[in-house]
Amino acid sequence: MPAVRVWDVAEHSQVAELQEHKYGVACVAFSPSAKYIVSVGYQHDMIVNVWAWKKNIVVASNKVSSRVTAVSFSEDCSYFVTAGNRHIKFWYLDDSKTSKVNATVPLLGRSGLLGELRNNLFTDVACGRGKKADSTFCITSSGLLCEFSDRRLLDKWVELRTTVAHCISVSQDYIFCGCADGTVRLFNPSNLHFLSTLPRPHALGTDIASVTEASRLFSGVANARYPDTIALTFDPTNQWLSCVYNDHSIYVWDVRDPKKVGKVYSALYHSSCVWSVEVYPEVKDSNQACLPPSSFITCSSDNTIRLWNIESSGVHGSTLHRNILSNDLIKIIYVDGNTQALVDTELPGGDKADGSLMDPRVGIRSVCVSPNGQHLASGDRVGTLRVHELQSLNEMLKVEAHDSEILCLEYSKPDTGLKLLASASRDRLIHVLDAGREYSLQQTLDEHSSSITAVKFAASDGQVRMISCGADKSIYFRTAQKSGDGVQFTRTHHVVRKTTLYDMDVEPSWKYTAIGCQDRNIRIFNISSGKQKKLFKGSQGEDGTLIKVQTDPSGIYIATSCSDKNLSIFDFSSGECGYHVWPLRDCHWHEV
Repeated sequence: MPAVRVWDVAEHSQVAELQEHKYGVACVAFSPSAKYIVSVGYQHDMIVNVWAWKKNIVVASNKVSSRVTAVSFSEDCSYFVTAGNRHIKFWYLDDSKTSKVNATVPLLGRSGLLGELRNNLFTDVACGRGKKADSTFCITSSGLLCEFSDRRLLDKWVELRTTVAHCISVSQDYIFCGCADGTVRLFNPSNLHFLSTLPRPHALGTDIASVTEASRLFSGVANARYPDTIALTFDPTNQWLSCVYNDHSIYVWDVRDPKKVGKVYSALYHSSCVWSVEVYPEVKDSNQACLPPSSFITCSSDNTIRLWNIESSGVHGSTLHRNILSNDLIKIIYVDGNTQALVDTELPGGDKADGSLMDPRVGIRSVCVSPNGQHLASGDRVGTLRVHELQSLNEMLKVEAHDSEILCLEYSKPDTGLKLLASASRDRLIHVLDAGREYSLQQTLDEHSSSITAVKFAASDGQVRMISCGADKSIYFRTAQKSGDGVQFTRTHHVVRKTTLYDMDVEPSWKYTAIGCQDRNIRIFNISSGKQKKLFKGSQGEDGTLIKVQTDPSGIYIATSCSDKNLSIFDFSSGECGYHVWPLRDCHWHEV
């Protein structure tokens, strides 16, 4: 059920969970006194609630028929304003009633007098502060900054000179308007006079590794495309403006002097679903490492592969250097140079922005790093396999390997004595490539009758094995046979279970493989015999499916990620749960 959750910032803990909306929560706002929270549901919800959140009760409520995009409280907490499609409404709170009556009282609402702007979509609203506390400021999607008087009259408006306006923040001295193409404009709240325009963030498709000096950020790029500014908030104490852009990047600007704005902080993130994470392996000769220690790689539906490093001491031992755009992101690979998927076009309520239909097949589905740390293999949503040299980040291989998305990639470990890469896909095929011979095709396996969700190599009992599992509920155990042309894998065991098998990992001794299943159980199999050794519950919850399993380098623990958004760590031998948190989708151990 949709909820408004209140968190203690210092303790990182949830202190309230407010549930009344049925379809979703479009927007929320604290009252300046922090006594109340107002929440507005999605359009089909048609409810606006005022919560005494510490008591977990709704003190005032009413229906709203329009699609609401934003809400803002007045400085004296006597009213709040909602904005939306052809909608500006003032809601008045009688604190004497809301404080004393236990039952929910009706909210009193009065529409703003929109005049000739009545057909506009008002995307954001902010009540005035200080000398302008009686005014209410809002913006329209068409690019107008409007001011309403204390009588709800549309007093004046000015043009923002932008194609789309998304967000607004108001202080005693400034009005900040976030617009399309990375633009933020500053106005004087007293008279709506234009003051200045903030610097824009990085351009879409920027090689962040080359942005090592501030001059690179503040110098414009001809014909560049920038992400839209979709949210902003002003800190009057430090005079900092925090901006969120629709490529999921965050910038904090020092606006103490609007004519000389400086960047305080910035961070860049994936703008869409992250499908896979891969920890960069430890390389015996550090001089041969392409990435520094504590590095990892992610891929996403935004069609990028990103290289990260979480060491605070700086990047060393590689050709990559720290950039001024992110403390932890060191490189972005824009696959095929496609930047269309870099921006998130989804609006509150699940709607899409006009003309923003994205190709659902765009995106990188899986990544894997070779054991020597030199090559990075990736598979996309349409079945294309790519291999990049990590030293130069040049693409050395691109082949249309599958007819559908590549769900998993796996390099064989050095202990197998082989240099193989296996790619498995939704098209039910596994391709085995010889990485030591320019990725020539060694074999194609077609035993599975549905999507293949995981494939692993192992070396046990003097034999090289390949294990795969899939949505057909089958597990295939194969043994490598050397031939004149290389290596061929032949099936030795075929096991079927009554549940879909979503992910698999091999523990360090290579005796056992652990499989995460749809029924939330972890099944442990002996690799040599193909027999199931044990079964234990892989999630603390009663909902969802296990979508990722990973054993730690010692083989003592196994981590699981469940579709109910919970991460658990179990003792591999006993199956006892030792740790439980709310995580992301994927998980991976890092050896230290």
